[in-house]
Amino acid sequence: MLDERAYFLDVSRSVTGRAWVDRLDANASRLAQAIAQRTDLSEILARIVAARGVGPEEAESYLNPTIRDLMPDPSSLTAMDRLVARLAKAIGDRENVALFGDYDVDGACSCALMSRYLRHFGLEPQVYIPDRIFEGYGPNVAAIDKLIDAGATLIITLDCGTVSDAPIAHARSRGVDVLVIDHHLSDFELPEATAIVNPNRPDDVSGLGYLCAAGVTFMVLVAANRELRNLGRAGLPDLMAMLDLVALATVCDVVPLKGLNRAFVVRGLEIARRGNNRGISALALAARVNGPLNPYHLGFLIGPRINAGGRIGDAALGTRLLTIEDEHEALAIAARLDELNVERQRIEVEAVEEAARVAEAEIGNGEGPPVLVLASENWHAGVVGLIAARLRERFERPAFAIALGPDGTGTGSGRSMPGVDLGRAVIEAVEAGIIPKGGGHAMAAGVTVRTGQLGPFRAHMAQALTAQVAVARAATALQVDAALTARGASPEFVHDLERAGPFGSGNPTPVFVFPAHKAKFAEVVGQGGHVRFTLASDDGARLKGIAFRAAGQPIGDVLLNGGNDTPLHIAGTLGIDHWQGREQVQIRVVDVASPASR
Repeated sequence: MLDERAYFLDVSRSVTGRAWVDRLDANASRLAQAIAQRTDLSEILARIVAARGVGPEEAESYLNPTIRDLMPDPSSLTAMDRLVARLAKAIGDRENVALFGDYDVDGACSCALMSRYLRHFGLEPQVYIPDRIFEGYGPNVAAIDKLIDAGATLIITLDCGTVSDAPIAHARSRGVDVLVIDHHLSDFELPEATAIVNPNRPDDVSGLGYLCAAGVTFMVLVAANRELRNLGRAGLPDLMAMLDLVALATVCDVVPLKGLNRAFVVRGLEIARRGNNRGISALALAARVNGPLNPYHLGFLIGPRINAGGRIGDAALGTRLLTIEDEHEALAIAARLDELNVERQRIEVEAVEEAARVAEAEIGNGEGPPVLVLASENWHAGVVGLIAARLRERFERPAFAIALGPDGTGTGSGRSMPGVDLGRAVIEAVEAGIIPKGGGHAMAAGVTVRTGQLGPFRAHMAQALTAQVAVARAATALQVDAALTARGASPEFVHDLERAGPFGSGNPTPVFVFPAHKAKFAEVVGQGGHVRFTLASDDGARLKGIAFRAAGQPIGDVLLNGGNDTPLHIAGTLGIDHWQGREQVQIRVVDVASPASR
């Protein structure tokens, strides 16, 4: 049990049932003091840096991550030299190259990177993105035949392929080489591809397993440029100009924002803000982004629109948008993806409501299962990942949502929580013959399962993950970085905080508590049931506030029904809202507590 002295503002139980604790332990507090003394950082920024495990000597480099300092030798990745040698040969011989990608943002960005690279040398690669519902994840024999019949002599899989033994063997049997560029977990029996570059393959010791597929693809292109330069090739592509795609994928695939990933996002955002990629700019316009692009825009506004194509529309739309140069075509595709995203939101809301009812009944008044595994014939296969994410968020445990087809076969996605390796448990289920297909990484996984296998799969996940989930749930106390007042949360303060970004997985967004503030003029807005309000302090300072998907939930109930004059401890993250040329700070609420929450 937590020591009561550690409770932040004495909150042992918030309206969501969580304790609030200081993110800094005693050692981190001493580090924060040392950082503040040795650098020009403010006390709060020093606390934030120290809480993320950074010492005084590394503080400056942490705040200014550079690719030059953090980029390892690409050849440290297993099979890299073999892969780029074959890629260089294809470029030199002007081969017919086919790209086979995944239907999510990471897959779209990986394909766009490789496509843009090959086009620089005059190649026009075929690009194939499978249909999520009819083909599922990864290469399949029919698609491989289609690409080879169209003339492909080299197939490159991007963000997939590591567990695609049969399709890759089929391609090789037809005399076509296959290069795999991926980051998903694998078993020890790898496909017989020409080369597989994947930092998460069992025999890779590069330490780069935290990269998304687009990050791995960028490493491949760095190695390819070096290989071509050694072969005497001039006029090589400017890879730094394509880092906007790497940043987009890194944020949207929720990989840890540490090391090289932080440098990718910082530099990639600088590139994205120039507007050179027609597709990203068109999506920003369609999403009505105000102000300079930031990680929130990538992860919550632009990324979901790319994913909408793969979920309920044309899976290839995202890749096509990120590779085209024609502005009018880019705007047209972005508009279509925006329409699909609205439809996706409607489908998601209905499915999440059903899933939440089932989960509540399953959990009842007790602890319930450590991992939720829910299935329905009513769910669209394109939104199961979103359903799983909502369940994980609401019930604080890993969750799978599975869309059952008429033949009893289900396609599902799982979402995990820090410290629970979902992908490994799924691979073990496949190896044990419990389900026919599945894979992923620690935080997300995909499965194929038949109706009769749901019970054994539930039992396997519970047995495999009960201990990990117990530890993870015990650590769900809200980690608070500092207390703040509405007057102190100025645009200048938020910009100073951004020096410690980008924030996301592995580098959590700072959480601030506004003690004894009031929530005025609260109202429900948007299809998702968001609660908008004004945060007010006794000295007259005001901030805009929003609690996403809070209507009907404990946080929303308190904000809506608490009354304008009820003091509340309000915890949230801070961002800048740009409106008509003005910068306004907005708090995004993550929890609320009464000042007497003991």
